[in-house]
Amino acid sequence: MKSPVLGSIVLTLLVLHISTTCHGALPTGFQKGKCGQNDAEAIIRGVVAARFRRDPTIVAALLRMQFHQNRCDASILLDGPSGEKTAPPNLSVRGYDIIDEAKAALEKACPGVVSCADIIVAVTRDAVALGGGLRYELPLGRRDGKASLASNVNLPAPSATVAQALSAFKGKGLTAAEMVLLLGGHTVGVTHCALIMNHLHNFNGTNKSDPTMNPALLATLKCRCPRNGASGNNTINLDQNLPSANKVDNSYYNQLILNKGILEIDQKLALDPATKNLVSAQATGSNFPALFNNAIIKMSTIQVLTGMQGEIKKSCRSINKL
Repeated sequence: MKSPVLGSIVLTLLVLHISTTCHGALPTGFQKGKCGQNDAEAIIRGVVAARFRRDPTIVAALLRMQFHQNRCDASILLDGPSGEKTAPPNLSVRGYDIIDEAKAALEKACPGVVSCADIIVAVTRDAVALGGGLRYELPLGRRDGKASLASNVNLPAPSATVAQALSAFKGKGLTAAEMVLLLGGHTVGVTHCALIMNHLHNFNGTNKSDPTMNPALLATLKCRCPRNGASGNNTINLDQNLPSANKVDNSYYNQLILNKGILEIDQKLALDPATKNLVSAQATGSNFPALFNNAIIKMSTIQVLTGMQGEIKKSCRSINKL
């Protein structure tokens, strides 16, 4: 998922310095030496690299999984009839099998050492690097939660206003600049016609298209997602610049400047006074990869469990049996 407010100087001042060695209660290098003769992070990296070679779209999938966590305790991974997986926004989340594969490899190398919560952020970090972004040092040491409730999932809708999105991100301790950077995650991945039908055909209940959208793109999308067609499951690249559709770069922001935002919230970012200068700063700047990483790192430390809180799960899909 991605997001940006006041110009490149202000944005730079808001950056979280990646060289910091401790984020709250989470230190970098936490897993070093804890997996015997094995390197836990290298094991995870190997799993992600093998999958990426077969399917580069895992970059978007794993970013989305991390962004959709209610809190950074791996609760999204728990199976159950009323868990977070069952919440409507999470029904299309994928990549759980990659987490399972990494967890199985780690349990074989060093049982009970690496949490599922750490695996989620580590596989995402490695996927971003493989997808053209920068590799970053990751604070680790999270522990896994024991509860997962769909009712706790509260994500801004694709049609949210900028004010609504800012409020949601602020509630997690994230700034407007960090929101715009995180929404920059839309530089990779797809959406479905069902999520943009109002944007194309009934904007704000007018029974018309969003008047701010680029006319050529609008015509293309209407063909792909006709008003009365059975096209709800058709996919649309969030980044319409096809050479970089699966690459972590700032192409998303250049697209917004040209009024080519696919989701309503994307289109609004470049028009709203609270965020348009942030979008422009990323579209014209060259430091998006590092800033994006910093925003992800901050997001990954929200509401973590540490110390003796929670547990280290044996299986990421269920809590440990007593």
